[in-house]
Amino acid sequence: MINLPENTLRVHPEDFINPTDLRQTFDHPERPFEIDLGCGKGRFLLARTGKFPDVNFLGIDRLLARIRKIDKKAQRLGRKNVRLFRVDAYYATTFLIPPESVDTYYIFYPDPWPKEKHHHNRLFNEPFMDAVARTLKPGGKIHTASDHLPYFEEIYALLKKDDRFEETDTFVPAEDEVTDFELIFAHKVPGRASFVKKET
Repeated sequence: MINLPENTLRVHPEDFINPTDLRQTFDHPERPFEIDLGCGKGRFLLARTGKFPDVNFLGIDRLLARIRKIDKKAQRLGRKNVRLFRVDAYYATTFLIPPESVDTYYIFYPDPWPKEKHHHNRLFNEPFMDAVARTLKPGGKIHTASDHLPYFEEIYALLKKDDRFEETDTFVPAEDEVTDFELIFAHKVPGRASFVKKET
């Protein structure tokens, strides 16, 4: 069961061990389901939900303060097609998202953990790719970007060698969808890549 307390868009699953169909928290659970994994301060998420009211969006971030701020902004804007989930991105994707339930993942500027001794903390690795492949619908997409080019090259190589995916047209956000992080580091040219899960 999933609780959606009154006057909030934040989901609270009772079960944090098994997959939970978070689509059921939306007014129209049958609509496409897209996840902003590591939604940060929510600039992309809020812009996107306004443009696509017939798509259900889930914003995931591990920082409570960020989730609270996005919640207040989304409610102020009257957004009915967004839900927010405070949880670690890797844990959510690996354990909580049901199989073949996601139409699109947006993963922008994941923490690069630049020091070599911290590389094991990076989000993108082979187990994470297994989780993404398991939870994406056939034909579902993953869009990613990073301004840390060595990490982007690592991400791109992981996606490129994975036979479950094929490269597709690169997603480039509109001006109002550019993340807060990208605005701060606008002088850096990010690497971007988009891949689609092959039909089975």
